[in-house]
Order: sequence, then structure tokens, then C-alpha cells
Amino acid sequence: MYLSKENLILKLRHYCAYQDRCQSEVEQKLRKLGADEEMEGEVILHLLQEGFLNEERFAKSYARGKFRHLQWGRIKIRAGLQAKKVSEPLLKIAMMEIDENEYRQTLHQLLERDMEHYGDKSKVIQHLLAKGFEYELILESMKTM
Repeated sequence: MYLSKENLILKLRHYCAYQDRCQSEVEQKLRKLGADEEMEGEVILHLLQEGFLNEERFAKSYARGKFRHLQWGRIKIRAGLQAKKVSEPLLKIAMMEIDENEYRQTLHQLLERDMEHYGDKSKVIQHLLAKGFEYELILESMKTM
């Protein structure tokens, strides 16, 4: 091991304070810093107790950020959270952060923008699917245009 427990905790406090992190990201960072499994568990427990690490806060923040800033759909957000090893109950809580009306409005705006840009409906559908929007919702939104 390269760093003492205290130094690891200090480094990880800064790492978690910079932006919300999930436990798998913290574990990965600890491995990178050379911590063994026992030390990893102790540091994570310490960060959880201090409030620097909070999986629910991370999941909610991730869902809100990816939707509002990157305009991702639910499918892509869910896949991203699953890749970060967020539990199913927390996934459901995080997905509730996305307002249904705002979601449909964003899809409609993207649809209008993409129709101007691509012109071709199949390309627009493909782009919106890649952004993580549901196929049925895309078709429904296209009908209202």
C-alpha cells in the first residue's frame, strides 16, 4: 500500500466533494491508489458515515444531470446507472427525478431540431434511440408534430 488510511481518507474526501460519486467509482479510485480490500472497506465506511459518499444522492444527481444537461433519455440513464453498479431500488428512485412533462417536452424539442437537421425520419428515430428515448414515445411524439 502506498498511502496511510488517513491520507486515503483525505484524498477520497476531496474526490467525493468535487462531485457526487458512487461506491464503485470510489472502490476503483482506492484500487488505483493501492489500497488493499480491508483498507478499501474501512475508507468507504468512513466516507459513508461522514456523508461524503451517498449512493442515493449520486443516483439522483446522475439522472438529473444526464437528462437536463446532456438530454439523455431514460433508457440511457438507466444503463449508465447500472454500469455504475447502482442497486435496482435506487435506480427507481433516481428515475423518479425526471419529470414526465419535462421529459416529453425535451423529446419534442429534440425531435423538432433533428427533423430540421436530418430531414429523414429514420435518421431522427435512430438518433433519439441512441440518446436513450423509448421507441413508442418517439413515434407518439412524431404523430403530434
